[in-house]
Amino acid sequence: MRNPIRRRANWVIVVTYVAALLLSIWPLPDWAEPFRPAWLVLITVYWCLFLPHRVGLLVTFVVGILMDSLTGSLLGEHALALLLVAWVTLKLHLQIRVYPWWQQTLVVLSLMLLYTFVLFWVDGMLGYTQGSLLRWMPVLITTLLWPWMMQLLSALQQRYQVS
Repeated sequence: MRNPIRRRANWVIVVTYVAALLLSIWPLPDWAEPFRPAWLVLITVYWCLFLPHRVGLLVTFVVGILMDSLTGSLLGEHALALLLVAWVTLKLHLQIRVYPWWQQTLVVLSLMLLYTFVLFWVDGMLGYTQGSLLRWMPVLITTLLWPWMMQLLSALQQRYQVS
């Protein structure tokens, strides 16, 4: 008979992704909208770092398509950006995991720059423009949230024995 905690553990990853999707579309005041963190990038980087056998490119692609559908952006825009972030994370996960938290934060900064650049590039090809400072603010906010998000997700991972 399976342990009930182990059975629930399968849903921890799904719940974190659903929470990230909800936080990504939650209405914010107009002044706060440019400061919205990239919740999906944080969740994807964490799970790809610490459970690469459970969360891979397929999960990332599906979540990216869901994000595109929920936000009404070009279908595949967020999926492409998230796939690149997940691919780099999966390729380097063994090296990144042994870094101290502050070096991991620098890696997350690099991954956020990649993610934002891909979105910026796709939007530029479509003719959408946004002020450059406003475009790059989520990079800073998301990077600053990484240490706390990592602590929260590792506590969830240990609590529900997600492996």
